[in-house]
Amino acid sequence: MTPVARPFSHAIDRLRAVWLRPTRQRLALAKLLFDGCDRHISAEQLHGAALAANIRVSLATVYNTLHQFTEAGLLREIVVDAGRSYFDTNVSLHHHYFYEKSGQLVDLSGDMIHMEGIPLHSPDGRRVSRVDVIVRVDG
Repeated sequence: MTPVARPFSHAIDRLRAVWLRPTRQRLALAKLLFDGCDRHISAEQLHGAALAANIRVSLATVYNTLHQFTEAGLLREIVVDAGRSYFDTNVSLHHHYFYEKSGQLVDLSGDMIHMEGIPLHSPDGRRVSRVDVIVRVDG
């Protein structure tokens, strides 16, 4: 007989793997983020999805949780302009198309972009960790 998985077991495992305590709110948001396929989501979109699922959480808590997940390596933050960020559940090295009118962010395979002459260190001597490319599309 196959054991039955608990509804939050996948989310609990992900949080514990990066040493984040699985609080009720973190678990609920992790389940919304990671149950399904990879996606790009803003804090406001995640907050709306949480409210629609009857998860009572403030927008500030959503922002804090997204930043905790990003620091722990569960998400990548993609800043598309000064006031707008998306959080990507796909943390592999890849780039993005950004459709400016719709605000849609779409994955672009890392091997589709070829760059030369990228410095390995910043002007103050710190090592460059990665290069993110956002290809902006009209429409």
